[in-house]
Amino acid sequence: MKIAMLTNNYRPFVGGVPISVERQARELIKRGHEVTVFAPAYGDTVEDQERMKEEDEKGEEKVIRFQTRKKKMENGMVCPTFCPKEIVEQFKRQEFDYIHVHHPMFVGTCGIYLKKKYGIPLIYTYHTRYEDYLHYIPGLKIDEHSSQLKKHVLTVAKEKIVPTYMKWFADQCDLVLAPSNGMKQMLEAQGATTRVEIFPTGLDSEFYEQVQIRARKIREHYAGNKKHLFVTVSRLEKEKNYDFLLNGIARLKELLGVDFQVLIIGDGSQGNELKKKASALDIEDVITFIGNVPNRKIKEYLQSADLFLFSSKSETQGIVLVEAMAAGLPVIALHATGVDDIVIDGVNGYLTEEKEELWAKKIAVACTPKIRKCLQISAWETAEKYRAETLALKEEMLYNQCSIDLQEKQMQYLIIH
Repeated sequence: MKIAMLTNNYRPFVGGVPISVERQARELIKRGHEVTVFAPAYGDTVEDQERMKEEDEKGEEKVIRFQTRKKKMENGMVCPTFCPKEIVEQFKRQEFDYIHVHHPMFVGTCGIYLKKKYGIPLIYTYHTRYEDYLHYIPGLKIDEHSSQLKKHVLTVAKEKIVPTYMKWFADQCDLVLAPSNGMKQMLEAQGATTRVEIFPTGLDSEFYEQVQIRARKIREHYAGNKKHLFVTVSRLEKEKNYDFLLNGIARLKELLGVDFQVLIIGDGSQGNELKKKASALDIEDVITFIGNVPNRKIKEYLQSADLFLFSSKSETQGIVLVEAMAAGLPVIALHATGVDDIVIDGVNGYLTEEKEELWAKKIAVACTPKIRKCLQISAWETAEKYRAETLALKEEMLYNQCSIDLQEKQMQYLIIH
């Protein structure tokens, strides 16, 4: 099969979607398929662009970069045009069997155009709850000074405009892949009629490898003689709910004293603000802001820790939760779509309501050696279900079924007309 994957963001941008696209492409190539990833160009200098080109050449997948608008969003995402000429030109030169889009806007609308022009099945992965990311649109950012009209517009956008658009877009596709059951139910509740299948992002085999020596050095460096080391990984952005996490750590300090350290891995527009908040909460001595870590090294930090802490409520799957479990980390998180599909309360971690004191108490409970060991074993068992090579076989079958379904629809249309 020749598969065209279209995405609005890709490496070197750090995020769940780029990771998912790269892993899917790599595993499908291992199964003998040809995958071309159409992704934005990054870098303001010639040096940056050359570095990106070198990284692309190292990858197993073929990457074709398209130009974007100069203006970026606050979180570093770029804005493509609605039908990048680089993609259109490649479709004139090559014959693809499938189009797989990973966003409903920009390259998503381009995918609809190419599907109709060339009669190619269109698959869409519903990675993101876009209603949780509207604050990145300049005209929809609100604060305590915003007018009631502006707040009303944001509410209408969240509750009406985005769900209506998502239903429309899903129904233009031949198959929708949802990374969790919660996301599938959400799309079906919006009225989408296209077939939706659950297809989570898998983990490369390297995530299951033990790196004890490097992990021990990381623990010694950051935890020292402290009894507990905890870790969290995500972009430092509003939708990741870091205000709750820091408040929760302040409560945890009241329970455990200073005999623990929390590593916060990731970067983002809220970085400086969160560091100031940590200082105001008097928890600077139990928190270390690591910044971005290359994805291949994340497992070293995960395996150095005892528990994985999570506060986001905007996840569609939470790839990092499975990565944590592959490292043997029980997860302490909040009830949320995507999270509830992976974390089983009292089995491979704990789930709580959005209450700092309750969340902190569950962390303290999970630190009990006997309880942590039981949670750890279940975490490993959960992670085994997400091996990328196994999921690639399922994806291949879904592609083939999608093609069969499309042919049947075309046959029925010809019979009727």
